[in-house]
Amino acid sequence: MIERKKTGSMVCPSCGKLISANSKECYNCGRKNPGLWGYGPSINKLLNSFNGLISTIVTVNIILYIIAILIDPGAILQTHGLFGLLAPSGQALDRLGMTGQYAIAHGRWWTLITAIYLHSGILHILFNMLWLRQLGAMVEDLFGTYRTFIIFTLSGVVGFVASFMFGIAFTIGASGSIFGLLGALVYYGRKRGGTFGSAIYRQVGMWAIIMFMFGFMMSAVNNYAHAGGFIGGYLTAMWVGFHEQGLENQHHRQFGILLAVLTAISFILVIFAH
Repeated sequence: MIERKKTGSMVCPSCGKLISANSKECYNCGRKNPGLWGYGPSINKLLNSFNGLISTIVTVNIILYIIAILIDPGAILQTHGLFGLLAPSGQALDRLGMTGQYAIAHGRWWTLITAIYLHSGILHILFNMLWLRQLGAMVEDLFGTYRTFIIFTLSGVVGFVASFMFGIAFTIGASGSIFGLLGALVYYGRKRGGTFGSAIYRQVGMWAIIMFMFGFMMSAVNNYAHAGGFIGGYLTAMWVGFHEQGLENQHHRQFGILLAVLTAISFILVIFAH
């Protein structure tokens, strides 16, 4: 049960400083109704009880991969090459929200979001989730949870829009979003500078080069989504900023929550589209 706190002190969700629980406005940052009518502390406690953003995203990806397999179990017995090992069928992926020119031509704009969470085989999801854990943790430490989700989501969408513009008929995967995290870290390293920023820039820049080269060496890799995601992540990071430029504020939280709700709505639309 969510308890209502009307007396005592609490931490302002925008600036992180102590205020009265029934304050109409934060004395430090000016946020209106920071206590959310007394429910703010309980809501923050509930949100903080989850294992973290990146773990949640990884879990959703794995669950959807399993669901895709269960929709058409016979598909995993078919031969698709090494990177098609244990691959869900195209019909199953389409039912769960695969994107591309085909889906967009049929008005299914929401697949630009749902396709981020779908994968075409065991190696596809394994490599993506390993990179997501590595890069996601770094971005979350440097940018914050809400800004990380904004970067992750918008990068994936921009990547799929780029692949749509270049005529890719069917595409899925978190790769565009992962390249967006790379782009955000490259921006951070360049903008921050100094010993730490330069080290981040060199390390992540090398990773980006290796990942781009790997993509061009492999067949059936959507390099347009990779490039679009990288650019999207770089520009989104430039827009939202990172911790050392200012803590996450009310606008970051509101937009992050809006994208989370839009993601949930997108998967609901997937259900009703078939």
